Amino acid sequence: MVQVARLTTGSTTLAEELVQDAFADVLCRFDEVRAPEAYLRRAVMSRCTSWVRRRAVERRHGERLRAEVPHWSDSATVEVMDAIGRLSTRQRAAIVLRYFGDWSEREIADALGCRPGTVKSLLSRATTQLTKELKDEH
Repeated sequence: MVQVARLTTGSTTLAEELVQDAFADVLCRFDEVRAPEAYLRRAVMSRCTSWVRRRAVERRHGERLRAEVPHWSDSATVEVMDAIGRLSTRQRAAIVLRYFGDWSEREIADALGCRPGTVKSLLSRATTQLTKELKDEH
Protein backbone atom coordinates (compact mmCIF):
# COMPACT_ATOMS: atom_id res chain seq x y z
CA MET A 1 0.00 0.00 0.00
CA VAL A 2 2.86 2.38 0.79
CA GLN A 3 4.40 1.79 -2.63
CA VAL A 4 1.14 2.59 -4.39
CA ALA A 5 0.68 5.74 -2.30
CA ARG A 6 4.31 6.77 -2.93
CA LEU A 7 3.94 6.36 -6.67
CA THR A 8 0.71 8.36 -6.59
CA THR A 9 2.03 11.20 -4.42
CA GLY A 10 5.74 11.13 -5.24
CA SER A 11 6.69 11.17 -1.55
CA THR A 12 7.68 8.24 0.63
CA THR A 13 7.09 10.17 3.84
CA LEU A 14 3.66 11.36 2.74
CA ALA A 15 2.75 7.87 1.50
CA GLU A 16 3.61 6.36 4.87
CA GLU A 17 1.48 8.97 6.63
CA LEU A 18 -1.50 8.44 4.33
CA VAL A 19 -1.36 4.66 4.71
CA GLN A 20 -0.96 4.94 8.47
CA ASP A 21 -4.00 7.23 8.69
CA ALA A 22 -6.06 4.88 6.53
CA PHE A 23 -4.96 1.87 8.58
CA ALA A 24 -5.93 3.63 11.81
CA ASP A 25 -9.33 4.40 10.31
CA VAL A 26 -9.83 0.72 9.42
CA LEU A 27 -8.85 -0.35 12.92
CA CYS A 28 -11.33 2.09 14.46
CA ARG A 29 -14.13 0.77 12.26
CA PHE A 30 -13.04 -2.86 12.08
CA ASP A 31 -16.30 -4.23 13.52
CA GLU A 32 -18.37 -2.15 11.08
CA VAL A 33 -16.40 -2.98 7.93
CA ARG A 34 -17.30 -6.11 5.98
CA ALA A 35 -14.14 -6.20 3.86
CA PRO A 36 -11.29 -4.51 5.78
CA GLU A 37 -8.69 -5.05 3.04
CA ALA A 38 -10.88 -3.47 0.36
CA TYR A 39 -11.82 -0.68 2.77
CA LEU A 40 -8.13 -0.01 3.43
CA ARG A 41 -7.34 0.14 -0.29
CA ARG A 42 -10.21 2.53 -0.88
CA ALA A 43 -9.21 4.66 2.11
CA VAL A 44 -5.59 4.91 0.92
CA MET A 45 -6.60 5.86 -2.62
CA SER A 46 -9.13 8.36 -1.31
CA ARG A 47 -6.45 10.03 0.79
CA CYS A 48 -4.00 10.04 -2.14
CA THR A 49 -6.61 11.52 -4.48
CA SER A 50 -7.49 14.21 -1.94
CA TRP A 51 -3.83 15.10 -1.55
CA VAL A 52 -3.32 15.30 -5.33
CA ARG A 53 -6.39 17.55 -5.65
CA ARG A 54 -5.20 19.84 -2.84
CA ARG A 55 -1.80 20.07 -4.48
CA ALA A 56 -3.37 21.03 -7.81
CA VAL A 57 -5.39 23.79 -6.14
CA GLU A 58 -2.30 25.09 -4.35
CA ARG A 59 -0.34 25.12 -7.59
CA ARG A 60 -3.10 27.00 -9.38
CA HIS A 61 -2.82 29.66 -6.73
CA GLY A 62 0.92 29.91 -7.12
CA GLU A 63 1.94 28.17 -3.91
CA ARG A 64 4.84 25.78 -4.26
CA LEU A 65 5.00 22.52 -2.47
CA ARG A 66 8.23 21.10 -1.24
CA ALA A 67 7.44 17.49 -1.96
CA GLU A 68 10.01 14.82 -1.47
CA VAL A 69 11.30 13.83 -4.91
CA PRO A 70 11.83 10.12 -5.45
CA HIS A 71 15.34 9.10 -6.44
CA TRP A 72 15.29 7.12 -9.66
CA SER A 73 18.43 5.54 -10.99
CA ASP A 74 18.10 5.82 -14.74
CA SER A 75 16.78 8.48 -17.08
CA ALA A 76 14.24 6.16 -18.75
CA THR A 77 12.59 5.52 -15.39
CA VAL A 78 12.52 9.24 -14.68
CA GLU A 79 10.88 9.89 -18.07
CA VAL A 80 8.23 7.24 -17.42
CA MET A 81 7.48 8.55 -13.93
CA ASP A 82 7.28 12.13 -15.24
CA ALA A 83 4.84 10.99 -17.94
CA ILE A 84 2.75 9.14 -15.35
CA GLY A 85 2.73 12.30 -13.25
CA ARG A 86 1.13 14.20 -16.14
CA LEU A 87 -1.85 11.82 -16.34
CA SER A 88 -5.19 12.78 -14.82
CA THR A 89 -5.61 11.77 -11.18
CA ARG A 90 -7.87 8.82 -12.02
CA GLN A 91 -5.69 7.62 -14.90
CA ARG A 92 -2.57 7.87 -12.75
CA ALA A 93 -4.25 5.96 -9.93
CA ALA A 94 -5.39 3.22 -12.33
CA ILE A 95 -1.93 2.87 -13.89
CA VAL A 96 -0.12 2.86 -10.55
CA LEU A 97 -2.50 0.35 -8.98
CA ARG A 98 -2.49 -1.98 -12.00
CA TYR A 99 1.16 -1.99 -12.99
CA PHE A 100 2.96 -1.09 -9.77
CA GLY A 101 0.49 -2.44 -7.23
CA ASP A 102 -0.49 -5.49 -9.33
CA TRP A 103 -4.18 -4.95 -8.52
CA SER A 104 -6.94 -6.51 -10.60
CA GLU A 105 -9.36 -4.33 -12.53
CA ARG A 106 -12.08 -5.29 -10.01
CA GLU A 107 -9.87 -4.18 -7.07
CA ILE A 108 -9.07 -0.91 -8.82
CA ALA A 109 -12.76 -0.34 -9.55
CA ASP A 110 -13.59 -0.89 -5.88
CA ALA A 111 -10.82 1.48 -4.77
CA LEU A 112 -11.81 4.21 -7.22
CA GLY A 113 -15.53 3.75 -6.72
CA CYS A 114 -16.30 2.95 -10.35
CA ARG A 115 -17.09 0.00 -12.61
CA PRO A 116 -14.45 -2.37 -14.05
CA GLY A 117 -15.33 -1.10 -17.54
CA THR A 118 -14.38 2.40 -16.44
CA VAL A 119 -11.05 1.06 -15.18
CA LYS A 120 -10.42 -0.58 -18.58
CA SER A 121 -11.14 2.74 -20.25
CA LEU A 122 -8.88 4.66 -17.84
CA LEU A 123 -6.06 2.18 -18.39
CA SER A 124 -6.49 2.26 -22.16
CA ARG A 125 -6.48 6.05 -22.37
CA ALA A 126 -3.57 6.34 -19.95
CA THR A 127 -1.53 3.76 -21.85
CA THR A 128 -2.23 5.53 -25.15
CA GLN A 129 -1.20 8.88 -23.68
CA LEU A 130 1.96 7.43 -22.10
CA THR A 131 2.94 5.70 -25.34
CA LYS A 132 2.47 8.91 -27.32
CA GLU A 133 4.37 11.07 -24.82
CA LEU A 134 7.26 8.66 -24.48
CA LYS A 135 7.56 8.25 -28.27
CA ASP A 136 7.57 12.04 -28.66
CA GLU A 137 10.43 12.33 -26.17
CA HIS A 138 12.61 10.03 -28.28
